Amino acid sequence: MKTVILYSTVDGQTLAICQRIGQFLAENGEQVNIINLDDAKAEQLVAADKVVIGASIRYGKHRPELYTFAKQHQALLDTKLNSFFTVNVVARKPLKNTPATNPYMQKFLTLSTWTPNLLGVFAGKIDYPRYRFFDKVMIRFIMWMTRGPTDTNGTFEFTDWNKVDDFAKQISVQKR
Repeated sequence: MKTVILYSTVDGQTLAICQRIGQFLAENGEQVNIINLDDAKAEQLVAADKVVIGASIRYGKHRPELYTFAKQHQALLDTKLNSFFTVNVVARKPLKNTPATNPYMQKFLTLSTWTPNLLGVFAGKIDYPRYRFFDKVMIRFIMWMTRGPTDTNGTFEFTDWNKVDDFAKQISVQKR
């Protein structure tokens, strides 16, 4: 099986999750190619048996390029085994960490013309020391409002890597 994993990330956590999924799939005999969504070409999708797309949230939104890509390539995506996951810090909360309960996944499904076969939701990471001043202030304010970590000297990873591994297993066994 040939699998293309596409990612849209702001700070890199989505790429890290894609790499973890890709490693699992490769260890289970799949040929994996991980590509930035901005650099993806239709030919790469045509050659794939499976397409996985992962996208992060910043300030309550997926990047517009995600929706453009999904719309432009929907017919092709629909011919492949496909999956989509979103990465956001809201998913750190137990009642918002599934496709059915995560507001950003629900928003994606409402706004996108594409309906993926398999859905995943993963909590992201806050890395205050890496943020520019504006982002640091805004994210700290959002975390204060949502009772999250506000220590701007800290890095807080919420990703449940076992959940990522379980999602990779689901991708691995996808069949038409």
